[in-house]
Amino acid sequence: CLRRIRIFLQSLWNSTLKKPFSSEALKIRVRNILDLITLQRHLHREVTKKTAELESLSLHVVQTLAKTIDAKDKYTNSHSERVAEYSKEIAKRYGYDEDRQEEIYMMGLLHDVGKIGVPDTVINKPERLSDEEYDLIKKHPVKGAEILATVSEMPKLVTGARWHHERYDGSGYPDGLKGEAIPEEARIIAVADAYDAMTSHRSYRDIIPQDHVKSELEKGMGSQFDEKFARIMLEMIAEDTEYTMHE
Repeated sequence: CLRRIRIFLQSLWNSTLKKPFSSEALKIRVRNILDLITLQRHLHREVTKKTAELESLSLHVVQTLAKTIDAKDKYTNSHSERVAEYSKEIAKRYGYDEDRQEEIYMMGLLHDVGKIGVPDTVINKPERLSDEEYDLIKKHPVKGAEILATVSEMPKLVTGARWHHERYDGSGYPDGLKGEAIPEEARIIAVADAYDAMTSHRSYRDIIPQDHVKSELEKGMGSQFDEKFARIMLEMIAEDTEYTMHE
């Protein structure tokens, strides 16, 4: 309110009205200033409204794309959405602000987008993959990064897609990054992705018991996972006493 008053007084001060002021001219000048302030407030509301609408539309499009990707694998159901939710919760507990939480949520939704380029017969094969088939699967992070690199408005989407299969000890793919060289968001998504893989149905097994999932996460600390993010996931598991956090 005080800011608007200062703007109003400054506008009067800068007025081109000749002195002494004409009362009629002054009324017109004041009316014009008030109309301008009202217009500015209206435009601000409209811009805020349209921005929210565009963000909502973008999220809807991304969610739809994620569901399309997951539909390629008949053994998974809403995998990308769960990975996004787990990633966001880990990020929240680690201290990310709301904007960064939303950013990593979007990364999680699209981390597997590169699987669009992998044949369904390979993704859904119930038997052990051949070396050639496994090589095809291992190409999906690079393919996903290539696809998302075209989204110039959200450049960090590439991070989740390309590096969610890197391992903390450097034995992952596609680039063999190690430790802190792996982007932080990718290290978070890696934990969330592994957790959901263990707690989802597969053609060759049912959901893994919670104690075994916990044991696998503990075993992977410092080798597969960044320890600090694995510990946050373990905290979430400890709170899930009814084991509802699964497919």
